[in-house]
Amino acid sequence: MVFIMYVCLCHGVSDKKIKQLVLEEGLTDIKQIKKCTALGSQCGKCVKMAKEILTETGAIEYSEAS
Repeated sequence: MVFIMYVCLCHGVSDKKIKQLVLEEGLTDIKQIKKCTALGSQCGKCVKMAKEILTETGAIEYSEAS
């Protein structure tokens, strides 16, 4: 069973979508995620969680290493 967690309730952006953008599109920071989704454009409460997902997915470490 696969669970999907909505990170941005205002715009329906899920953790799966963020991970997909990191792994498939090579995005490495919140600014890039915001350009592809509406993440953080309404109330902004989702940005902290999105940053945690980026870290868990390895995007932050990857971008610092390159």
